[in-house]
Amino acid sequence: MKFKIILLFLLAATGVAKAQTGFPFDNEIRDFKKQDSLQMPPKNGILFIGSSSIRKWTDLEQRFSQSPIIRRGVGGCTLEQLVDYYTPYILFPYKPRKVFIYAGENDIAAGKTGVFVAQQFTKLWAMVRQKLPGAEIYFMSIKPSPSRAKYIDQVRAANRLIRIYLLSRNKGHYVDVSSAILDPVTAQPDASLFEKDMLHLNSRGYDKWQAVLQPLVK
Repeated sequence: MKFKIILLFLLAATGVAKAQTGFPFDNEIRDFKKQDSLQMPPKNGILFIGSSSIRKWTDLEQRFSQSPIIRRGVGGCTLEQLVDYYTPYILFPYKPRKVFIYAGENDIAAGKTGVFVAQQFTKLWAMVRQKLPGAEIYFMSIKPSPSRAKYIDQVRAANRLIRIYLLSRNKGHYVDVSSAILDPVTAQPDASLFEKDMLHLNSRGYDKWQAVLQPLVK
């Protein structure tokens, strides 16, 4: 009996190891799981998940120091990849009470449409609802990055469709973090809030996001 139990454990462990390899940014997923093995974040925390705009927000925990923040940004991941790969490893295990999602920008930059991004979000919504029915879900609007200005129509389409979708969803919230980084005079993205790549926010840009998110995190 003991041998069977040990064998089942080894097979399960092998399956997890395989599942964490062979997909985009699998090295980052393994790093997160190593962190979790050393100190698992407490349940009922506030999870920020998504692409490099979350990964590079390195002082996120300090900005919301009074809240149990879990930051799990993955490289340049897409919303599609969150659906297809990452949720079993860096979303569901934490059983968060709030989930803030920033993703979709990379899907559009890779040639996907705003309709496609919205469809991927509805898939993610259904997955989270099934596993975590009590969680509040916040979609952070896709930002209009200056370096990706040619995609602005698809960005707007994705944001509009997801906002409409969430209007009728209990515990679903559309968070407009895009307007906060626009120049009030030109209504264009304020370049001073971005790093030199004109894609990622700098500290001043994250100040703008923090102001929008503060009451929601609390």
